[in-house]
Amino acid sequence: MTKRLFFPIPKRGFTGQRWLRISLRTWHLLGIAFLVGQTAEGADFAQQPIALWSTLLSGALYIAVELYQSCVFLVQLKGLAVIVKTVLLAWAVAFPGYALDFFITAIVIGGISAHMPGKFRYWSWWHGELRKE
Repeated sequence: MTKRLFFPIPKRGFTGQRWLRISLRTWHLLGIAFLVGQTAEGADFAQQPIALWSTLLSGALYIAVELYQSCVFLVQLKGLAVIVKTVLLAWAVAFPGYALDFFITAIVIGGISAHMPGKFRYWSWWHGELRKE
């Protein structure tokens, strides 16, 4: 029962899901673009709350949509990339002198993980095999 709640087969979905994901991803990219640009110009986080909160909120909502579908996301390489990017964002806040480096690293990880072939994207580091369910 619990396994099917967290790992349903097939994945759960809802009407408008694709457009919601596209919208959240676009909002997220805009947030990080402003965050990186303002950080590169020397602004600290207190001077850029809209960019910071847009990035955090859009990312959290995107993760929520993924987890609603199935928690298998957390053990796939695409989920691992999200976890690493979240850690990088936390480090940027903890070590603001290196924030730009952490943001650029997160963007590179995001670009690669979003466009890598499915055989890597859906590969489960937990199971050691492809898990697309």
